[in-house]
Amino acid sequence: MSTATKAACDPVAPVDDGKGAGLGKRPENVGQRAVKVLWTGIWLVYLSAPVVDLLDGGHSTGARIFGWAGLLAFVASYLLLTFRAGREERNGPVLGALAALAVLSSALVLSLGREWLVLLVYVAIASGAALPMRLAVRTIPGAAGLMTALAFVVPDGKEFVGALLVPALLGAFAMTGVRELVRTTVALREARATVALLAANEERLRLARDLHDLLGHSLSLITLKSELAGRMLPDHPDRAARQVADIEQVSRQAMADVREAVTGYRRPRLNAEIAGVRVTLATAGIHAELPAGLPVDRDLAEVTEERESALAWALREAVTNVVRHSGAQRCTVELLHRRSPAGPVLELSVEDNGARALGNGSDSGGSGVGHGNGLNGLTERLHQVGGTLEASRTGHGFRLVARVPVETSETSAKIPADATESGPAGAQGAPASASADREPSA
Repeated sequence: MSTATKAACDPVAPVDDGKGAGLGKRPENVGQRAVKVLWTGIWLVYLSAPVVDLLDGGHSTGARIFGWAGLLAFVASYLLLTFRAGREERNGPVLGALAALAVLSSALVLSLGREWLVLLVYVAIASGAALPMRLAVRTIPGAAGLMTALAFVVPDGKEFVGALLVPALLGAFAMTGVRELVRTTVALREARATVALLAANEERLRLARDLHDLLGHSLSLITLKSELAGRMLPDHPDRAARQVADIEQVSRQAMADVREAVTGYRRPRLNAEIAGVRVTLATAGIHAELPAGLPVDRDLAEVTEERESALAWALREAVTNVVRHSGAQRCTVELLHRRSPAGPVLELSVEDNGARALGNGSDSGGSGVGHGNGLNGLTERLHQVGGTLEASRTGHGFRLVARVPVETSETSAKIPADATESGPAGAQGAPASASADREPSA
């Protein structure tokens, strides 16, 4: 059983806030374990009735000793069963533990009275949390039926049936739903990671195919002409020289083809990226709120190719973070014209409603300094074209904003000289840091 699948049956925990374990994730440190124990143990407050009965119920010393020992054993077994739920592929041990809890609860009810009927509620809830639906639909009514039968046996127990039977059934069947929700969450998390990995692998394969197609013929021709030149050199140096000249020409052409291919790979276009984002988010099961249509020429008319490429890289990196790290259900992309103190800018914003862990390179505010290598690379790329990058948490998720100046007479003078002189080499070098965290998405 995979680690992620094993985590599917963990007891419910709050959404990850940096301290507690996220839904469907096992605790990884002492703090997360403490939060998980608190979240599970807080429901034990309803055992106050047996505790009060032991303190003020007028039982004998032997009955009190039996009651305290039985209550402690019940709580320990219940917590152990709940925390270990789903870690075994076999349901036999779980059924055995539930049967032991039912027997212990029955003995305590028959020995100490009606206040102890509440233990059967915990038995029913443990059945919903620890067993698959096909078994829980049998054990939950069984626990409820046992509680009802005991209520008719112990003195004045009938008065407690109505107050306990409904919570037992509702709580237990609610736990079966929570259990399935956790399993679905784990499966979705695995699917998102797989989608991101496949997208990165597809990009690598595409580049490998392009380079193979470009260089295969050229290198074969270079090898053939080199062999011919070697054979001609002793007797026909002039013909060998022509072969060497051909080799030089083929090599230069191959270099130009590779540079053109790599430049195209490193400079995505914004229209293509938005179209790819739509498919990527849909594949990952994330609701995408994108511009109504692809950006029209008016939106990009005053933006140079380098600036458009920088925005496209920012969009790719942001969406990759959303798919791989955020756990979001919604992602909103906006492309707007705004005026800033430095002049008019074209602003790209990507906002999600996910909660990402610290250290992913996409978590704190600011301009990207102090983030992971991906956002640092984007900050440098945008700075080269006179743009800025902001990445910060919001009240409900994470937001990345990239801005580039539009091409006007006022803003053109503010662009650093190296931004327009970077050429293919600069375009090839900049993405190295942008992809250091991970490969770009498709």
